[in-house]
Amino acid sequence: MQKLYKPLLFSVSLIPFGVLIYNGFRDNLTANPIEYITHYTGDWTLYFLLITLSITPLRNLTGKLIFTCFRRMLGLFAFFYACLHFLTYFVLDQYFDFNAIIEDIIDRPYITVGFTAFVLLIPLAVTSTKKMISRLGSNWQRLHKLIYVITTLAILHYLWLVKADTTLPITFALIFSVLMTLRLPWAKNVKKFFISEIQPSSH
Repeated sequence: MQKLYKPLLFSVSLIPFGVLIYNGFRDNLTANPIEYITHYTGDWTLYFLLITLSITPLRNLTGKLIFTCFRRMLGLFAFFYACLHFLTYFVLDQYFDFNAIIEDIIDRPYITVGFTAFVLLIPLAVTSTKKMISRLGSNWQRLHKLIYVITTLAILHYLWLVKADTTLPITFALIFSVLMTLRLPWAKNVKKFFISEIQPSSH
Protein backbone atom coordinates (compact mmCIF):
# COMPACT_ATOMS: atom_id res chain seq x y z
CA MET A 1 0.00 0.00 0.00
CA GLN A 2 2.89 2.37 0.78
CA LYS A 3 4.31 1.80 -2.71
CA LEU A 4 1.04 3.07 -4.14
CA TYR A 5 0.37 5.98 -1.81
CA LYS A 6 3.88 7.44 -1.49
CA PRO A 7 4.32 8.30 -5.20
CA LEU A 8 0.79 9.68 -5.21
CA LEU A 9 1.47 11.84 -2.16
CA PHE A 10 4.76 12.98 -3.66
CA SER A 11 2.98 14.04 -6.87
CA VAL A 12 0.21 15.84 -4.99
CA SER A 13 2.77 17.66 -2.82
CA LEU A 14 4.43 19.03 -5.96
CA ILE A 15 1.18 20.50 -7.30
CA PRO A 16 1.60 23.88 -5.54
CA PHE A 17 5.08 24.18 -7.05
CA GLY A 18 3.73 23.23 -10.46
CA VAL A 19 0.96 25.82 -10.17
CA LEU A 20 3.55 28.47 -9.29
CA ILE A 21 5.69 27.57 -12.31
CA TYR A 22 2.63 27.52 -14.56
CA ASN A 23 1.49 30.95 -13.35
CA GLY A 24 5.01 32.24 -13.89
CA PHE A 25 5.04 31.13 -17.51
CA ARG A 26 1.58 32.60 -17.99
CA ASP A 27 2.72 35.90 -16.44
CA ASN A 28 -0.01 35.48 -13.85
CA LEU A 29 1.86 36.37 -10.65
CA THR A 30 0.01 39.63 -9.95
CA ALA A 31 1.45 43.13 -10.27
CA ASN A 32 4.08 42.32 -7.62
CA PRO A 33 5.41 38.85 -8.50
CA ILE A 34 8.16 38.78 -5.86
CA GLU A 35 5.69 39.52 -3.07
CA TYR A 36 3.27 36.96 -4.51
CA ILE A 37 5.93 34.21 -4.66
CA THR A 38 7.14 35.07 -1.17
CA HIS A 39 3.67 34.77 0.34
CA TYR A 40 2.75 31.73 -1.73
CA THR A 41 5.81 29.71 -0.74
CA GLY A 42 5.53 30.86 2.87
CA ASP A 43 1.89 29.75 3.03
CA TRP A 44 2.74 26.31 1.65
CA THR A 45 5.60 25.94 4.10
CA LEU A 46 3.12 26.39 6.93
CA TYR A 47 0.57 24.12 5.29
CA PHE A 48 3.11 21.31 5.16
CA LEU A 49 4.36 21.95 8.68
CA LEU A 50 0.82 21.63 9.99
CA ILE A 51 0.07 18.60 7.84
CA THR A 52 3.23 16.96 9.17
CA LEU A 53 2.18 17.73 12.73
CA SER A 54 -1.25 16.21 12.09
CA ILE A 55 0.22 12.76 11.46
CA THR A 56 0.62 11.78 15.13
CA PRO A 57 -2.89 12.90 16.15
CA LEU A 58 -4.33 11.04 13.15
CA ARG A 59 -2.44 7.91 14.13
CA ASN A 60 -3.54 8.23 17.75
CA LEU A 61 -7.18 8.87 16.89
CA THR A 62 -7.54 6.17 14.26
CA GLY A 63 -4.97 3.62 15.39
CA LYS A 64 -3.68 3.47 11.80
CA LEU A 65 0.12 3.28 11.77
CA ILE A 66 0.26 3.86 8.01
CA PHE A 67 0.03 7.62 8.55
CA THR A 68 3.52 7.67 10.09
CA CYS A 69 4.98 6.35 6.83
CA PHE A 70 4.28 9.70 5.18
CA ARG A 71 5.54 12.01 7.93
CA ARG A 72 9.14 12.22 6.71
CA MET A 73 8.10 13.04 3.14
CA LEU A 74 5.69 15.73 4.30
CA GLY A 75 8.34 17.24 6.55
CA LEU A 76 10.81 17.35 3.67
CA PHE A 77 8.24 19.10 1.51
CA ALA A 78 7.85 21.69 4.27
CA PHE A 79 11.62 22.22 4.01
CA PHE A 80 11.41 22.35 0.21
CA TYR A 81 8.84 25.16 0.25
CA ALA A 82 10.77 26.91 3.04
CA CYS A 83 13.84 26.86 0.79
CA LEU A 84 11.83 28.38 -2.05
CA HIS A 85 10.51 31.00 0.37
CA PHE A 86 14.01 31.89 1.58
CA LEU A 87 15.54 31.88 -1.90
CA THR A 88 12.81 34.23 -3.14
CA TYR A 89 13.83 36.69 -0.44
CA PHE A 90 17.58 36.07 -0.82
CA VAL A 91 17.79 36.11 -4.64
CA LEU A 92 14.78 37.96 -6.06
CA ASP A 93 14.16 40.46 -3.28
CA GLN A 94 17.65 41.22 -1.95
CA TYR A 95 19.78 40.24 -4.97
CA PHE A 96 22.40 38.45 -2.82
CA ASP A 97 22.99 41.62 -0.78
CA PHE A 98 24.38 40.02 2.40
CA ASN A 99 24.73 43.31 4.24
CA ALA A 100 21.07 44.21 3.64
CA ILE A 101 19.99 40.72 4.69
CA ILE A 102 21.98 40.88 7.92
CA GLU A 103 20.50 44.31 8.67
CA ASP A 104 17.00 42.91 8.05
CA ILE A 105 17.64 39.96 10.36
CA ILE A 106 18.85 42.30 13.12
CA ASP A 107 16.36 45.15 12.68
CA ARG A 108 13.12 43.43 11.63
CA PRO A 109 11.67 41.00 14.21
CA TYR A 110 9.50 39.16 11.68
CA ILE A 111 12.57 38.40 9.56
CA THR A 112 14.55 37.45 12.68
CA VAL A 113 12.04 34.77 13.72
CA GLY A 114 11.48 33.65 10.12
CA PHE A 115 15.20 33.22 9.49
CA THR A 116 15.58 31.39 12.81
CA ALA A 117 12.79 29.00 11.86
CA PHE A 118 14.46 28.30 8.51
CA VAL A 119 17.87 27.65 10.11
CA LEU A 120 16.28 25.25 12.62
CA LEU A 121 14.63 23.35 9.76
CA ILE A 122 17.99 22.53 8.18
CA PRO A 123 19.18 19.95 10.77
CA LEU A 124 15.74 18.31 10.67
CA ALA A 125 15.98 17.90 6.91
CA VAL A 126 19.60 16.69 7.04
CA THR A 127 18.78 14.04 9.67
CA SER A 128 15.67 12.71 7.91
CA THR A 129 17.46 9.80 6.24
CA LYS A 130 17.13 6.26 7.63
CA LYS A 131 20.87 6.17 8.23
CA MET A 132 20.79 9.33 10.35
CA ILE A 133 17.72 8.13 12.26
CA SER A 134 19.58 4.92 13.12
CA ARG A 135 22.78 6.77 14.01
CA LEU A 136 21.13 9.32 16.30
CA GLY A 137 18.85 6.84 18.06
CA SER A 138 16.74 8.46 20.79
CA ASN A 139 18.46 11.79 20.14
CA TRP A 140 16.72 11.89 16.76
CA GLN A 141 13.32 12.26 18.43
CA ARG A 142 14.64 14.99 20.73
CA LEU A 143 16.08 16.88 17.77
CA HIS A 144 12.91 16.62 15.72
CA LYS A 145 10.83 18.10 18.53
CA LEU A 146 12.23 21.36 17.19
CA ILE A 147 9.33 21.26 14.72
CA TYR A 148 7.13 22.66 17.49
CA VAL A 149 9.47 25.64 17.92
CA ILE A 150 9.83 26.04 14.16
CA THR A 151 6.08 26.11 13.57
CA THR A 152 5.58 28.63 16.39
CA LEU A 153 8.27 30.89 14.93
CA ALA A 154 6.87 30.52 11.41
CA ILE A 155 3.40 31.56 12.56
CA LEU A 156 4.87 34.54 14.46
CA HIS A 157 6.83 35.45 11.33
CA TYR A 158 3.60 35.52 9.33
CA LEU A 159 1.59 37.31 12.01
CA TRP A 160 4.17 40.07 12.40
CA LEU A 161 4.57 40.38 8.64
CA VAL A 162 0.95 41.13 7.77
CA LYS A 163 -0.32 44.58 8.62
CA ALA A 164 -4.06 44.39 8.03
CA ASP A 165 -5.66 41.02 7.42
CA THR A 166 -4.41 38.57 10.07
CA THR A 167 -7.05 35.93 9.28
CA LEU A 168 -4.71 33.35 7.79
CA PRO A 169 -1.90 33.48 10.40
CA ILE A 170 -4.47 33.35 13.20
CA THR A 171 -6.11 30.38 11.49
CA PHE A 172 -2.70 28.68 11.32
CA ALA A 173 -2.21 29.42 15.03
CA LEU A 174 -5.60 27.93 15.95
CA ILE A 175 -4.95 24.76 13.92
CA PHE A 176 -1.52 24.44 15.53
CA SER A 177 -3.08 24.82 18.98
CA VAL A 178 -5.60 22.07 18.24
CA LEU A 179 -2.88 19.74 16.98
CA MET A 180 -0.82 20.36 20.11
CA THR A 181 -3.84 19.83 22.34
CA LEU A 182 -4.51 16.47 20.71
CA ARG A 183 -1.05 15.37 21.84
CA LEU A 184 -1.92 15.80 25.51
CA PRO A 185 -2.54 12.67 27.65
CA TRP A 186 -6.29 13.29 27.94
CA ALA A 187 -6.58 13.01 24.16
CA LYS A 188 -6.44 9.22 24.63
CA ASN A 189 -10.01 9.45 25.88
CA VAL A 190 -10.93 11.17 22.63
CA LYS A 191 -9.42 8.23 20.77
CA LYS A 192 -11.51 5.73 22.78
CA PHE A 193 -14.66 7.76 22.10
CA PHE A 194 -13.81 8.10 18.41
CA ILE A 195 -13.21 4.38 17.98
CA SER A 196 -16.34 3.43 19.92
CA GLU A 197 -18.40 5.72 17.70
CA ILE A 198 -17.16 4.31 14.38
CA GLN A 199 -17.23 0.66 15.41
CA PRO A 200 -20.58 -1.13 15.01
CA SER A 201 -22.30 -2.22 18.18
CA SER A 202 -22.01 -5.91 19.05
CA HIS A 203 -25.56 -6.02 20.41
